[in-house]
Amino acid sequence: MPRVQVEGSPQAPSSLNIPGTSGSDHREVEDTTPNRCASSFRVLVVSAKFEGKPLLQRHRLVNTCLAEELLHIHAFEQKTLTPEQWAREQQK
Repeated sequence: MPRVQVEGSPQAPSSLNIPGTSGSDHREVEDTTPNRCASSFRVLVVSAKFEGKPLLQRHRLVNTCLAEELLHIHAFEQKTLTPEQWAREQQK
């Protein structure tokens, strides 16, 4: 399985490429560690591949892609949305 690609420095990632979510409409990653030491992250992935899938299954898809990286991460928060859900959130 291809590895996750983080653009920017490991201490300040600017975007995240999660294999299996290619064609996603939107992806964001934020280092939420107080000193930006890359041990705590918040991610947002918007993809049509999440259509019809419950939240737990969406998170498992992302977790599977990040399995090796998650071994070295202290905290990981994710939000997984379909394009329709993302569009609704943007209107708020």
